[in-house]
Amino acid sequence: MINIHKKLNTEEKLSILSQDSQYDLACSCGINDADRRHRSNDDTWIYPVTLPNRGKTFLFKTLISNVCINDCKYCPLRGNRDPKRCTLESEEVVKSFFDYYYKGKVMGLFLSSGVIGSPDKTMDRINQIAARVRKKGFKGYIHLKVIPGASNAAVEEAITLGSAVSINIETAGEKTFKTLCSSKDYLEDVIRPLKVISRLTAKGSKYSKVRQTTQFVVGAADDTDRDLVKYSGRLYQKLGLSRIYFSAYQRGLGENDLPGEQSLKSNGEVLTREHRLYQVDWLIRKYGFSVDEIPFEKDGNLSLEYDPKEVWARNNPGFFPLNINQADKDELMRVPGLGLVTVNFILNFRKQVRRFRSLEDFGKLNKSLKKAEQYLRFS
Repeated sequence: MINIHKKLNTEEKLSILSQDSQYDLACSCGINDADRRHRSNDDTWIYPVTLPNRGKTFLFKTLISNVCINDCKYCPLRGNRDPKRCTLESEEVVKSFFDYYYKGKVMGLFLSSGVIGSPDKTMDRINQIAARVRKKGFKGYIHLKVIPGASNAAVEEAITLGSAVSINIETAGEKTFKTLCSSKDYLEDVIRPLKVISRLTAKGSKYSKVRQTTQFVVGAADDTDRDLVKYSGRLYQKLGLSRIYFSAYQRGLGENDLPGEQSLKSNGEVLTREHRLYQVDWLIRKYGFSVDEIPFEKDGNLSLEYDPKEVWARNNPGFFPLNINQADKDELMRVPGLGLVTVNFILNFRKQVRRFRSLEDFGKLNKSLKKAEQYLRFS
């Protein structure tokens, strides 16, 4: 039976659509609470994002519409379901954004949508809203979600308007993608626009300052962590993506025949798996690890019990202990418990004081430093 819903005002639409936007987690995850999304008092999701200059901004994020023609089995908004559907008019989005912006609640905009009618029709709405916001003088951060199947022209228009653009890749290859969705063609609808974005935003190009991101759904298909990490490595290397995000699939949202619904892993374990993938992504992007160095269990997944850097350290006992007074930056970055801030402190301390005598030279000790102590020597 199809539910008949009364006509909604803008606030009611925003309440529904901002709630539904939680299923699209790009730009929502980080390594601490300050980096993660949070919910405002009026049920709107406020999303933090790190800018290219390492500054921070908060995004007003909502779906333009939760109407969708696609049949993605993992998505609660897929076309064969009957949630409360609604669509924001362009002027409603523009006005709502500026209301938040002028009150100082947000500093940027994230636009996404279900597929209304066709990919290009939906992209036209997204681009039209972004163009109106720009025309009103907003020069800040705008993230535009590219709809799978959008034409090259629609993708290029989004790049001219956005500070960042993204299209969700969802799985590590065409085979597993087919288990999630039959209404989209992986190579044509996802990979083609992904490559178009990469080409138009490549280093030295007119739009080189526009960031490109993507997102995997973790646990909905049969991809192993090894599959996801290796595929991510190729995306970084060949297409020059700025960031890759991971969204844990939560059982109960999808079709019964979905691999994620048949899995024996709990929702909590899948969330831990998402966290481990973010840790690996950090190791590759920031800590100098190669994809081939990432340690996996026999089943191709990361350890749920230990973080991947600690597993690597245990697998490479000959690398330790490191002399804290002689090890270079790349070596120190491989010590469990040491992050970039602490490593820079060590290097600066050595320049000024010349040598560490003990862990107490750090001043206030924490769990991370105590973990690192077993991998270091001071003489």
